[in-house]
Amino acid sequence: MHPKFIYECNDCGKQFDTCKTIYLCATCSKENNDSSPPKGVLRIVYNFSKILKENILFRTFKKNNFLDLLPINDKDNLPKLKIGQTPLYKFNQLNKEKLAFNFYLKDDSQNPTFSFKDRASAVVSAYAKGKGFDTIVTASTGNAGSSLAGICASQNQKAIIMVPEKAPLAKLTQIIMYGATIVPVKGTYDDAFDLSIKATKEFGWYNRNTAYNPLTIEGKKTVSFEIFDQLNESTPDRIFVPVGDGVIISGVYKGFEDLLNLKIIDKIPTIVAVQSEGSDNLTRNMHNTSFEVKSSDTIADSISVDIPRNFYMAQKFIQKYEGEFITVSDEEILEASSMLSRNTGIFAEPAAATAFAGMLSYKNNHKLDKESKNVVLLTGSGLKDLNSVQSMLNIPEAIKPTIDNLKKLIQ
Repeated sequence: MHPKFIYECNDCGKQFDTCKTIYLCATCSKENNDSSPPKGVLRIVYNFSKILKENILFRTFKKNNFLDLLPINDKDNLPKLKIGQTPLYKFNQLNKEKLAFNFYLKDDSQNPTFSFKDRASAVVSAYAKGKGFDTIVTASTGNAGSSLAGICASQNQKAIIMVPEKAPLAKLTQIIMYGATIVPVKGTYDDAFDLSIKATKEFGWYNRNTAYNPLTIEGKKTVSFEIFDQLNESTPDRIFVPVGDGVIISGVYKGFEDLLNLKIIDKIPTIVAVQSEGSDNLTRNMHNTSFEVKSSDTIADSISVDIPRNFYMAQKFIQKYEGEFITVSDEEILEASSMLSRNTGIFAEPAAATAFAGMLSYKNNHKLDKESKNVVLLTGSGLKDLNSVQSMLNIPEAIKPTIDNLKKLIQ
């Protein structure tokens, strides 16, 4: 009997069966160190020939909640919360200017914990439930942690979240309110990540860390299936994706690659990796022969990463499918966040607004063809990081309740 899927090393191509829970290729990960992205990250490969023989159409996958293309066997292990199937909005103008191209927003802030990360947490939680793990640990700057905490609360699982001590209060509040154990760590996200790996080995917990756990990419790829479905089973010309550690963009690529392998589509859309200039360790190293780390300093905390854990897979996807990449300044990110809110009614956190800032840069440089279809992936709610926009707020002083004073205020 052929297995539903296997693990495959992104670097050496070695394949592993799925009887055991594994995270990295043992051979390639031997040389890993603290100053460069890890080697040996695994990807999941499905038995596409078997699926093709069954002649399953895309609408069949959709009807079955894409279970045939997920690394879980029992849909009853999935959380009861509504995860995914987030709206894809089309807007025809910005700042009262009619757009010559088609502009869409995929709003993943409408997931249960208000971020894209719920897609990954749902699959990780379901797998852990099926395998008998009752405790899941992760390192996070906030969104992945609050996501895992919320999903585990719905699944009666224990979540342990390790966060850098400067993580935004709103995200920490979510983690605590969901009942998870929060562990603030002195240092960066990378320090929290390393501690979570040590704890996984010491206590036998299941680890959700992005890139380290290959299932996270499988959860995130479902956004590609939805975009294809919501565009009436067609692919967009470009998708703008905010990038930090490289897992989200790898998930977007993986979803479309699965559709390509199933002959449902005949080409991968152009996917644009958008990073903050203050945290550009993935895009800056795209064509380097050796990896160079620059300390991150950006308002977009969710994509502030010194060592992108999924660098090599993201690099391979971008180069294989001729993807594009761009950086934007913190000023552009804040302006994009404000413009997005004023024009669409969607308030996005800086990391999500980074993707919109990238799209605006392409628009301003006339890189978007007339009638082309362009999707911006919004990955988190602005309510998760209110501090970042404080400098943009101008709240007027209270007035005495008279019409004359009101007239003065609104003029």
